[in-house]
Amino acid sequence: MPHYIERGSIPPKRHTQFRDAGGNLRYEELLSRQGFSGDHTNMYHLRMPTRMAAVGRYMDRPLKRAGEVPHRHRHLRTAVVNSTGGPVGSRRVLLYNQDVVISKAHPNEDLNSFYRNGQADELIYVQTGAGTLSTNLGLIRFKPGDYLVIPRGIIWQMTFDSTPRLLVIETRGPLELPDKYLSRHGQLLEHAPYCERDIRTPEFQPPNDEEGEFMVMLHMGEGIQEYIYAQHPFDLVGWAGQCYPWAFSIHDFEPITGRIHQPPPVHQTFQAPGLVICSFVPRLFDYHPDAIPTPYYHSNVDSEEVIFYSKGEFMSRQGIEEESITYHPMGLPHGPQPGKYEGSIGVKATDELAVMIDTFAPLTLAAAALGIDDEDYPMSWSV
Repeated sequence: MPHYIERGSIPPKRHTQFRDAGGNLRYEELLSRQGFSGDHTNMYHLRMPTRMAAVGRYMDRPLKRAGEVPHRHRHLRTAVVNSTGGPVGSRRVLLYNQDVVISKAHPNEDLNSFYRNGQADELIYVQTGAGTLSTNLGLIRFKPGDYLVIPRGIIWQMTFDSTPRLLVIETRGPLELPDKYLSRHGQLLEHAPYCERDIRTPEFQPPNDEEGEFMVMLHMGEGIQEYIYAQHPFDLVGWAGQCYPWAFSIHDFEPITGRIHQPPPVHQTFQAPGLVICSFVPRLFDYHPDAIPTPYYHSNVDSEEVIFYSKGEFMSRQGIEEESITYHPMGLPHGPQPGKYEGSIGVKATDELAVMIDTFAPLTLAAAALGIDDEDYPMSWSV
């Protein structure tokens, strides 16, 4: 995050004695990125955050590739993904590489135990459903169209008020705001398509002073390790720093337009090592008298393009449903389907809503994608 915040009670200086009115010492924990060289947050606990009651089960959850499949464009109908359980257990991995794992989840129950991803940042796009993300740093209430950014190491739960459908993007490196939008001091610049006022940070909650047995699921490697802690993990009396969960609505992304068609980088919303994430939102089309609003044909020679179609009718595609994913691998040209190129001339605006993930290393098709793959999609450009 580009700005430092403080919540609850904290001492005047880091790494010093911090006691309550009764003289009881509080326990400081540092959540730090990139060793001790990145953003960090100092957290202050009622009890030692390392107190364990037991080490639980290890549950293997290996990534399963689809096998030897043709190198071709793909249309994945993710609305029909067979997915049940909580917001973690219901995830079905569709595409992945060394930098990112892309999943769809259709939870039918809350996450009432605790979860911590120890190896990846998580970006959860809320397609449908509203509810509350409860973390050790506070609460974030969410609704459709929200991006939930959860840095690795954060402990969280999630409850729903209405039926959720989620797109989940796990990044091996830090998920950040794009460098091109930031001043050298980290403030969002005037040309950025959103600003700090659009970002929602956690609502601090009083510490939960409860001892007992509390199961935290830690995601590491290709599995989940259960740990039983001896106190409630949400026992913070305060925290301060720049590493924390936050939310941003795709509806607050302000599109950048021009006289002729603007390239995908104008839609960039997040960055992480090996990938960028973009938001396509309702916007006016190009206004040059000879403009062709639909994207030009292009070859992804250095990247792979994944687009999740959230709402509306995408200007360059036909036969695409809400929650569809198109995957255009590197080495192949792609672009508007027949009639869309010519048909866009004179059109003034679009009402689409989509999330794009561009990776700079090839993606692997996961086994769960095979049952929802539209095999006729590569021929959709045929006249």
